[in-house]
This record gives sequence, C-alpha cells and structure tokens, in this order.
Amino acid sequence: MTSRIFVALDTPDLSRARAIATRVRAHVGGIKLGLEFFAAHGQAGVREMAHLGLPIFLDLKLHDIPNTVAKAVQALSPLEPAILTVHAAGGRAMLEDAKAAASPKTKVVAVTMLTSLDATDLHQTGVTGTPHDHVVRLAALAQEAGIDGIVCSGEEVASAHAAWPKGFLVVPGVRPAGGPAGDQKRVVTPRAALDAGASILVVGRPITQADDPDAAARAISATL
Repeated sequence: MTSRIFVALDTPDLSRARAIATRVRAHVGGIKLGLEFFAAHGQAGVREMAHLGLPIFLDLKLHDIPNTVAKAVQALSPLEPAILTVHAAGGRAMLEDAKAAASPKTKVVAVTMLTSLDATDLHQTGVTGTPHDHVVRLAALAQEAGIDGIVCSGEEVASAHAAWPKGFLVVPGVRPAGGPAGDQKRVVTPRAALDAGASILVVGRPITQADDPDAAARAISATL
C-alpha cells in the first residue's frame, strides 16, 4: 500500500527540497510544495520536483474572486498536481469554479482553518463559535460545491469524515507522540489522525529537520 504520508518541503531551496525528497521517497506517498517553494521557483521548480516520480501536493491556498482563482487554477493545470489547495472562505462560487478549471487528474481541496490558529485567533477575525463548528460549516460548503475534500486539523477530521465519508480529508499539523508542536496549535499523532478518517497526512519538520529524514519518515510510517 502507498504511504499516506506527504512530506512538506517548506523551503525556497530547490536543492534542499530535492535532496530531502530523494532521501525519503521510499517511505512517503508524495511531496507537498508550498508558497515558499513556488514563490522562489514557480512552475519550473514544480516540474523539476516532478522528475522524482512522486505525487505532488501543490499547497498554494488560492483565495480571490471566482474568476481570478479559476484562471489561476487553469494556468496551473498543465502541471497536473495530485492535489491543489484553495481557501474554503472564498465561497461556493469560487470553489465550484476552481474545480471546473482544474485538471481531471487533480484533487481540489479546501483549506478550512489553519492549524496555527485556535479559538482566540478565530474570534479576533470576527468568527463566532468554536474552531470545530467553523470547520464543520466550511466542510459542508465544500461538499455542496462539489470539490474533492478539505484540509482540517486532526481535531475536526472525525466529524468531517462522519458528515462526508467519501471526502478526501487532508490533515496537516501532524506530530509524532511527544514531539514538539512548533507553531502548530491543534496537533494530533499520525495514527490518531488516520484512525479518525484522514485520507492523507502532511508531515513537515518532524521529517525534514530530523538528523536522518529517511529514518524519521520510516519511523512515522511504522506507526501507521
């Protein structure tokens, strides 16, 4: 079975990203490339990483008016990423247009609430209720819009899975038991996230900053 782990290569350094991906490729199911990488290297950098033969999760969290997002997704479609993120807060029309513009080979998933935020952060933006309530509302919106799934923390994935059994549920902010949380506020272990219904897990620093990234990826995979 292909690993459910996507390693987050959150770096603007192409050589470092390629080196880490090469080291861990036998123990991960794909690689996640985010804003730092894309801002530095653009589509050419994504194509360079694609030569490694691993599925690519392009985590750009697109959020703009529907027409702009649709055109951006259309511009990215030749890359055929396995997964592409947009923001659920962009609204139903934006989500629908993003899905319509994407390559048929790409899963479009909506970011609900960043794992670096908690209830206090949410309230400061004017959103009432708990993070759990907010994520469940946005998950319902994403499902109604006909996209493939959502990104949510491990704290909400069980509820999202219960409401959307066929949704593609991406859980970032995953940390091995006893590991440092870093700037993440809502974290769970890889095993707990998978048991709760996660489709894939995004793991960054516990692998990329380990003394031996390959051993770290292998150890996390063993818990699954």
